[in-house]
Amino acid sequence: MLEPSGDVVTFETIAAVTVPVVLGAMVPDIDTAFGRHRKTLHNLLVLGVVAAYPVYFGNLQYVWIGVLSHFVLDILGSRRGLALLYPLSDNEFNLPVGVPVDSKYADAVMAAVTAVELATAAVIVYRVPQSALQAGLQAAGLA
Repeated sequence: MLEPSGDVVTFETIAAVTVPVVLGAMVPDIDTAFGRHRKTLHNLLVLGVVAAYPVYFGNLQYVWIGVLSHFVLDILGSRRGLALLYPLSDNEFNLPVGVPVDSKYADAVMAAVTAVELATAAVIVYRVPQSALQAGLQAAGLA
């Protein structure tokens, strides 16, 4: 885990993880400019492509965490849901605990979900040994 030492390595690691996660979190909403919002880029196919990207190109390994966190926030932060199987199906999946965006609880839900996501990302980034990740990719025939 990172120690708050403030050395160059710490800041490089923070940048190496934070920038791809933030970029990944923004990617799904690009579909507001084209296509169908919460369908075109809010589906499992997009998540799969983003997750596979570092396997083939060797960089941006944490973008998928940002995309996944965006999906989780959209599912928990609205009642509409996401078309996770688009383009195969327009059916939108949601959870009965969704909070409308204009609800007085929306900010609290977003903060709570984001805190859980950040903790999960920290575990993935710092506690899952990279050798275990590499072994899993090799076993799946992806590396």
